[in-house]
Amino acid sequence: MQLSANGNAGWRTAAAHAIPVTALVAGLYTYWFAVADRYIVFLYYHDMGPRVPDTTPFSAVTSSRYWMAGLVAGGMVMMTYAAINWAVGRLAASYVPPAWARVWASSAIPLVIVLPAITMTVNSPTLPPLYAAQTTAAALAALAIALATGRMAARQPRELAWLGLDGLALAVVLLPGVFYYPLLAAGMEPEAAIRLTPVAAVVSTAFSLAVISLLRRWRRRPATSFGALIASGVAVAYLFLPLVHHILGTNGYYYITDSANFFAQGSHPALMWLAAAVLAWGAAWLRARPAAQDRSL
Repeated sequence: MQLSANGNAGWRTAAAHAIPVTALVAGLYTYWFAVADRYIVFLYYHDMGPRVPDTTPFSAVTSSRYWMAGLVAGGMVMMTYAAINWAVGRLAASYVPPAWARVWASSAIPLVIVLPAITMTVNSPTLPPLYAAQTTAAALAALAIALATGRMAARQPRELAWLGLDGLALAVVLLPGVFYYPLLAAGMEPEAAIRLTPVAAVVSTAFSLAVISLLRRWRRRPATSFGALIASGVAVAYLFLPLVHHILGTNGYYYITDSANFFAQGSHPALMWLAAAVLAWGAAWLRARPAAQDRSL
């Protein structure tokens, strides 16, 4: 009976956390899809040059903005939820947020109803069921990653900051074309820049993770798991940076970016994900090795 009571209390606490989370996501979707000018938020009929001639509401590039909205919403939740839990954790030393999976489940139940209802019934054009399902799925997946930061923000904020650095390093590999435009600006031909971009990304990430690993060892930080490293890369590349783009990279229009800015096409994504996994595994292995002074004892 005691275990059952504790379990029910845990779910009640998770539901209390889920209420503002659900309200934030639903509020963002209400604004984007029901209140704001969709021609601005989703760039309907926006001139993107000859390479993207079709920007009608259900073209490939525009439809990707609908599910990218779910990632931007996840980024907003991640930053807000982490900040609030960090603040409460500093005020109350015994504070421990509820398990993220319970908060996610408590939020997902209403959102799986509310988000399709918003996107399929209001403003014009309304989304077909497939696009509504895609943006709902993206929002729920992003929400799982976002909520996972809460407990670490409250109890291990320094470790969360270190993982943020890891995430920035891995995001260079996960995102397409990070070095492409800088290489063009340096005078390189487009074809050569395309070939060199992934090489530069891998070298940059490997160097960054090595430096972070050395700094962690110098600061006597604990080892980092492979899963935590991959999760940090996903959180930064696909939640934090789309949010930054939405707020700071849209010239005050606050439109939702299309997926091509964050997800490459063809075989490139698989190769870069493989590279990210290898680099994350190498960093985790390096950090798990005992320091030279420890091996000498």
